[in-house]
Amino acid sequence: MAVKDSQPVAGMPYTYATPSRRHRIAAQDAVPVAPARPSRAVLLRQTNPPARAASIATTNTLLPPTQNPWREGFTPGGSSGGSAAAVAAGMCTFALGGDTGGSIRIPASCCGVVGLRPTPDRVASEEVDATVLQSRGPLARTVNDARVLFGLMTDTQPKQGIERMTKFVGVASSGADPACKAACRRAARALEQAGHHVEDIDWDPQPVTEGYGVVRRASMASFPADLSTFGPGIQKLAAEGRGLTAMDYFRAFESATDAANRAVGVPLQTRYDFLLTPTLGLLPMEIDKVPPFLGEEWARYVQFVLPVSFARVPAVSIPAGLHDGLPVAVQLVGRFAQEYELLDFAERLEKMPGFGFQQPPGVD
Repeated sequence: MAVKDSQPVAGMPYTYATPSRRHRIAAQDAVPVAPARPSRAVLLRQTNPPARAASIATTNTLLPPTQNPWREGFTPGGSSGGSAAAVAAGMCTFALGGDTGGSIRIPASCCGVVGLRPTPDRVASEEVDATVLQSRGPLARTVNDARVLFGLMTDTQPKQGIERMTKFVGVASSGADPACKAACRRAARALEQAGHHVEDIDWDPQPVTEGYGVVRRASMASFPADLSTFGPGIQKLAAEGRGLTAMDYFRAFESATDAANRAVGVPLQTRYDFLLTPTLGLLPMEIDKVPPFLGEEWARYVQFVLPVSFARVPAVSIPAGLHDGLPVAVQLVGRFAQEYELLDFAERLEKMPGFGFQQPPGVD
């Protein structure tokens, strides 16, 4: 098991990719790491994140850029990019990541692995999260491996009972790159052919994206580290965050949450068992072409993961084949705190032709 370097592992470096914390060593384990020791899981070590987890790539000033196992020079996504790359490359069975605005699901999609964002607070944390959006969860090569690690982190087991086999699924894919949209439509057809009811739904990510921009700027401004050691991009966003008022933050969070509830929460509570979308709005990018954090192209990239974060429900990214030799994925979204039901349905899709983990070329 590997652990993202935003979560402490006793005796290992704990830098958060922050220059001022270059030599810090963790004194104790993160809450979800602790159960791994008595279970005899072997802790590989920390995996690379971007500085302050503020990128959809995995670059920082402490280490070289993390590469995508599928193609050198391409990003593995972020901010749990090191964890996703380690899983895809076969360095570990599974890894821990963290997801506020898509940081588990984005790299899972880019690297062609399974990434589960649980409902926030389902996996306990030793840190205070003022945004209340943060979720810790597993990245793995199979849904079953993700299920095992989720159960270990939460000390829970799937409920036993009779399950209704036919599900109602709402599908949103407009605005995505054609290859991402095609993967989603292919998943929708596969589920429909398996007997599930599939319907298109509306999806308007813009209010959520705008609200998240305010929330994230504020969180970067409050980060307890010397911001002068970061690059100019993070310094600029943090400076903008320091200029925000409490009412700015409140209105942005309220607007984003309202839009997310209309797109995600209400449909799940009133009609659908699950929602299906592309995981990303764009394909994996070359490292030097990754757009600036919170910019316009970044917004296209995260248009399907952000509303789920603000709706505070679980979601899982499932590999959905390749386009031009690079992974494409779809996102399944479940109801509040129903991770096992979501994983069971994701496993059905994973077993259908064209879905599930494939080994990157050159990986033994």
